[in-house]
Amino acid sequence: MKHNLRISSFVNLFKVKRHWPWLILFLAGCASVGITQIDPLDELYGQASAKDRLVSPHSALGQHYSSEIQPIIESRCVVCHGCYDAPCQLKMSSPDGIDRGASVDKVYDGTRILALDPTRLGVDASSTFEWRQKNFHPVLNERTQTSDINLQASLIQRFLDQKQKHPLPNTKKLSSEFNIGTQREDQCPTLEQFDDFMKEKPLAGMPYGLPALNNNEHKTLTDWIAAGSAMSNKPALEPAYLTEIEKWERYLNQDSFKHQLSSRYIFEHTYLAHLYFSELAPRTSENKIAPKEYFRLVRSATPPGFAINPITSRRPYDHPGVSRVYYRLQRVESTILAKTHMPYELNQQKMDWMKSLFINPKYNVETLPSYEPEVAANPFIAFKDLPVKSRYRFMLEESQFIIMGFIKGPVCRGQIALNVIDDHFWVFFTDPDSQPKELGEFLSKQSENLILPGEKQSNAGILKNWVELSLSNNKYLSDRHDFDMKTKNTDNNNAQDFDLIWDGYGVNKNAALTIFRHFDSSTVTKGLVGQEPKTTWVIDYPLLERIHYLLVAEFDVFGNVGHQLNTRLYMDFLRMEGEANFLALLPPQTRKQLWQHWYRNSAQQVKEYIFGPRVNLEHDSHIQFKTDEPKTELLNMLKAKLGTLAGSKYNPASTGINGQLKTLQNIPAAAATLMPELSMLSVQTKQGLKLFSILRNSGHSNIDTLIFEDENRLPEEDYLTISSGITGTHPGALWHMQASQVNAFTKQAAAMETELDYEKLMDNFGMRRTNQKFWAHSDKIIKQFKEDEPLEGGLLDYNRLENR
Repeated sequence: MKHNLRISSFVNLFKVKRHWPWLILFLAGCASVGITQIDPLDELYGQASAKDRLVSPHSALGQHYSSEIQPIIESRCVVCHGCYDAPCQLKMSSPDGIDRGASVDKVYDGTRILALDPTRLGVDASSTFEWRQKNFHPVLNERTQTSDINLQASLIQRFLDQKQKHPLPNTKKLSSEFNIGTQREDQCPTLEQFDDFMKEKPLAGMPYGLPALNNNEHKTLTDWIAAGSAMSNKPALEPAYLTEIEKWERYLNQDSFKHQLSSRYIFEHTYLAHLYFSELAPRTSENKIAPKEYFRLVRSATPPGFAINPITSRRPYDHPGVSRVYYRLQRVESTILAKTHMPYELNQQKMDWMKSLFINPKYNVETLPSYEPEVAANPFIAFKDLPVKSRYRFMLEESQFIIMGFIKGPVCRGQIALNVIDDHFWVFFTDPDSQPKELGEFLSKQSENLILPGEKQSNAGILKNWVELSLSNNKYLSDRHDFDMKTKNTDNNNAQDFDLIWDGYGVNKNAALTIFRHFDSSTVTKGLVGQEPKTTWVIDYPLLERIHYLLVAEFDVFGNVGHQLNTRLYMDFLRMEGEANFLALLPPQTRKQLWQHWYRNSAQQVKEYIFGPRVNLEHDSHIQFKTDEPKTELLNMLKAKLGTLAGSKYNPASTGINGQLKTLQNIPAAAATLMPELSMLSVQTKQGLKLFSILRNSGHSNIDTLIFEDENRLPEEDYLTISSGITGTHPGALWHMQASQVNAFTKQAAAMETELDYEKLMDNFGMRRTNQKFWAHSDKIIKQFKEDEPLEGGLLDYNRLENR
């Protein structure tokens, strides 16, 4: 009020018109002074400005980073801060990720109405300054560079110091004060908010919910941060790698339409891969491949010989914005995390194989497909000119990799995305030589019925799109049944005969796969792992292609609720199609019985879909069954057909320690229910550390419910599967014991009936979050994992470690 009176009095002094310009300037100045606030951090530390911390990898600072700093960051930080689901999007697996910093925006959000702007590291911004424009705040000092200010203005240092001042309580289990797990609400304070945040949550220091760094580790990081946090990427590639890159880029970027179309197909199916040159990769003493370098296939606006100019788009088939796309190999600079690691071999044999599929066959490509969504989102339109058999073989002969795309790609995180599959099932494939020669023409004509949710892009509606997709898929299944009956030749092409199952040509271990689901993550392995599962799939070309485009190529983790729900709901169709293909091999009288068992308590519309005219349950499979357990008999026939290809390195032997642990596969369901979704167990033997995985497979009456999964749970049908080595990458518990203790562990686990029993098991054999030996144990496991599996091994993810 006094302020207003002063202004009024001052205005009275300016009665003459010529004085008004001066009044306006004066008031503007007053207003400016009134609203301008001096940032207290500017006064303390100087103004903020993004810094360039990269130094030469050959410099003293660069070598110090790679030898002393990076190993600590990887083993203590990246195990939680490594991917899309990293708390606060703080991805510490590369210098670029550390410099980018943190954000309060959530990537995994199944409720957002509008799609989020993508924040893919290395894709959606090219500098730290651009990330600041996208609401990422720094975690290292970006103000005046002195040792004191580097420490005071670094969130990493402040969080580490907080943990030293307030270590974990000396208890077996953490209190409810700790917010852990993938369903946590992230707390992402900026430097300005840090002091207030820590007053409220003094135990929120880093590593969060885990033991503090030891004194040497803490001092090493502190000294590094005080000195300015210099970081480096890898040294320049050796000439041999440049030669291989040049060879592959030359092959992938030839001018003919046949080459351009096939390269586009190869890219859209391998863009998530970690490519490695097996002919350049060193080998271990056990003759296992241990690549030193990995690469990604990217779209570039520039041709080979020029610096890569990445084309940024939400999806690999979105319009590139240039007249010609070039496919380039870009080095992977980030740490290898097992949960996102998808190795894919390149060598001369692989190139010859690709040529035999796409270049050598005689066919014409008159025009290239457009990048409009209605074309690019539908592989049956975009790639109609490529031979169907070639397309199928390209995916089939690397089927574990293709399926791994939705296991380890962005869709893998989230219960809603994954509760569309059972916890444990086997997968077989139809033989490409058994496909009717008219299949390509049929699929081309069916392209309108084979539309996928991605055509609606990332801001999709729900009800209208779902109805359209449902009707079109129903029409495809009906027409496909008619097509199969029309092209069927009973002399040599009994379309449902188990002889039409692909045998891997007798050598390819991708012929049979096992998929495990661990609530909101999953795993795929070669071979048939574990005991006979409830369900099994048989996948053919159009089904495998739709799975890839639905869950990998077109899935946008930043999409809105409509896009994500339509993806999940459409996958219901594809799962049931794979199951129906398997059931079609069984006697007619068995099929409906199994369908009903798999879909107990399903909604009426689901039952109508399953048992409707689209699914033929009456035709003869032409397989002679001799027992009253035809499902088991059929699976045994398929095992015999595949021979050694049905086996798996993950199946433990039945003797010794392996045999003792394997008895857990027969424990009561009540005991199995108490175990985490995925546990990792290490046994110290005279020969060294042996690793195993314990997988809990949860029973369900059905899996056609989108959200209320608990209502369909059948704990009395839970069981455990034991595998040799590391199966899965997100442990819920870590177990450790001497070889002499294995028998005691299995007996105590089998006798569990209550949560208290589980707690006692953890007391005796578990490595809880609070155990002061946790990090030393973690280091041993990861080291052994990489030694056992140098190609597939990488850092584990500890975001799902339970507090029990």
